[in-house]
Amino acid sequence: MSKKLTKRSEDYSKWYNELVVKAGLAENSGIRGMMVIKPYGYAIWEKMQAQLDKMFKETGHQNAYFPLLIPKSYFSKEAKHVDGFAKEAAVVTHYRLRTTPDGKGIEVDPSAKLEEELIIRPTSETIIWDTYKRWIQSYRDLPILVNQWANVMRWEMRTRLFLRTAEFLWQEGHTAHATREEAVKEAQQMINVYGDFAENFMAMPVIKGVKSETERFAGAEDTYTIEALMQDGKALQSGTSHFLGQNFAKAFDVKFLSKEGTLEYVWATSWGVSTRLMGALIMTHSDDNGLVLPPKLAPIQVVIIPIYRKDKQRQEISAKVDEIVNKLKARGISVKYDDSDNYKPGWKFNEYELKGVPVRLAIGPRDLENGTVEVARRDTLSKEIVAIENVDEHIDNLLSDIQENLYKKAADYRDAHITKADSFEEFKDILENKGGFIAAHWDGTPETEEKIKELTKATIRCIPLDNPAEEGVDMISGKPSKQRVLFAKAY
Repeated sequence: MSKKLTKRSEDYSKWYNELVVKAGLAENSGIRGMMVIKPYGYAIWEKMQAQLDKMFKETGHQNAYFPLLIPKSYFSKEAKHVDGFAKEAAVVTHYRLRTTPDGKGIEVDPSAKLEEELIIRPTSETIIWDTYKRWIQSYRDLPILVNQWANVMRWEMRTRLFLRTAEFLWQEGHTAHATREEAVKEAQQMINVYGDFAENFMAMPVIKGVKSETERFAGAEDTYTIEALMQDGKALQSGTSHFLGQNFAKAFDVKFLSKEGTLEYVWATSWGVSTRLMGALIMTHSDDNGLVLPPKLAPIQVVIIPIYRKDKQRQEISAKVDEIVNKLKARGISVKYDDSDNYKPGWKFNEYELKGVPVRLAIGPRDLENGTVEVARRDTLSKEIVAIENVDEHIDNLLSDIQENLYKKAADYRDAHITKADSFEEFKDILENKGGFIAAHWDGTPETEEKIKELTKATIRCIPLDNPAEEGVDMISGKPSKQRVLFAKAY
């Protein structure tokens, strides 16, 4: 298979799909809409998972695990919730197979029909709140701060690796609180955790905001979001945190005895990010040569490739490389020495460039004589000659510089693609010819929001949390507006 990628400028969607497969991140499985995450892709997800898990625990959360299958009756208890997921629900109806009468195949045993159909979880609010009813009696049992790492299933019709698949991996936090204020504070805290992770680890700038009523999570009173901008000018919702009010507590009759001796319904939040972040990472930084990974999330931060003709040269180079590797590891830097002889150095250069390894070292006999090594950085594709003696310190600084440079480049692009529009004609022109976020006035009605979506396929991505008040006029209805909101086409 050729490693050469379609250029982003020619076909961004094709470039993305080719990159995911050719860089060894994931591939389609034999089941429609479901992917196989390959070891290199899963290694990146593990880095994300480890950092997020650390951040969750630092904010007082604990991990637990809840059932994959949810009784259908649970969903009917929260009407908005079931409406939100009904079209994507996968249902288990039977529990046994049997051999066909001709003995040549397998069929569902019609006598093994479940008394109640089970939903493969699209999200876990219902099963978790049924559980919380048993856990919560008094204010002393609150707050409950629980997170779950799991897989979920949403029967998507149009799928794309990482961005939208029928089954995906994620984490979902589910918390229970004694007061409204506590729950709102929790929901806001977690969207800030996601924003911190996106910007400081993914090097991906995000806008934090709240969703319009139409775009909220099913069953939520408020949905907080982080919205990122991809290189093709489309937005990507990269994480959400929901203030659920008392909706699920009332649906599952979860009450607690307050300090004052009264029975009260519990206040709730839920929040999550998924393997969709892998798609965000790819589309924020990568180029026509392949992946570009921020050092903080790269499974291999440095790769060292020897250049030699004779086995003696290889041995001499390897002895020096051992010293470099030990110094790098002592600094907590992940490093791979690829001295395999099944591919030439040029092929390896291209391979690790495709895989987005942040720094590549090349060392040959002449480098040994001169006490130097060639250092190439993936983000700028630039090279320099560095003294071997101090190469570990140089690379440590270089990795920090690459992390900062990737964030700055993405932030500059994002900031250059936030454009104000005051008329619908201006709005459509920006949408078609420039892309990105469009800051436009909105009258606050779902009718206007739906009309814009119908005419342009653009949606309200969020109302930014730091949004300034500004008197204006809605570009569709002509009604007064008190602030601009951010529209965009989105994944």
